[in-house]
Amino acid sequence: MPLRVQILVYDGVEEQDFIGPRDVLGHAERAGGRVRTTLVRPSAPGTVTCFFGTEVTVPAAWEPTDTDVLIVPGGGDQLIHDPEVLRDLVRAQQAEVTVAGVCTGVMVLSAAGLTKGRPCTTHHLAKAELAAQGGTVIDARVVDDGNLVTAGGVTSGIDLALWLITRECGPSIAAGVESIMEYERRGVVWRSSSD
Repeated sequence: MPLRVQILVYDGVEEQDFIGPRDVLGHAERAGGRVRTTLVRPSAPGTVTCFFGTEVTVPAAWEPTDTDVLIVPGGGDQLIHDPEVLRDLVRAQQAEVTVAGVCTGVMVLSAAGLTKGRPCTTHHLAKAELAAQGGTVIDARVVDDGNLVTAGGVTSGIDLALWLITRECGPSIAAGVESIMEYERRGVVWRSSSD
């Protein structure tokens, strides 16, 4: 069975935060990785307007427990103030979904209580706030704490997705994706000792 990955997109989402991971995951699938990626939207399919005005048609509604990995990109703060989304994030993690955050998408995970007392990272401008909300902030590009994986600023979503492919599909698939994309991973991947 392929690894099911959902990327949650919404009005105000930062384009690179979700396109970077989407590109990595798409190339991984083409390279023979057993992965299937779907863009999802809270509550219903439809069109979203991204941070820089790009309009994207999202084909599916988000079902929190119907995936293996959920990636939450950053951008606007709409999701932080959506109690239904926050409840669904908790439901997803309780259902053993690996929840991943990119950039300020990690602040959405924090608002849901998922980062409290756990190793995590986010965009450098939000690290102090993440720590104030109870996250154990690690100075790394990607932080892997098992079912919680977080990444720093905007372009770190590419590194997060490459790490997830390494972890779930193997290093040879990830290396092939790096070659196709002509991208070299940056920074440190910090892993908890419980892995």
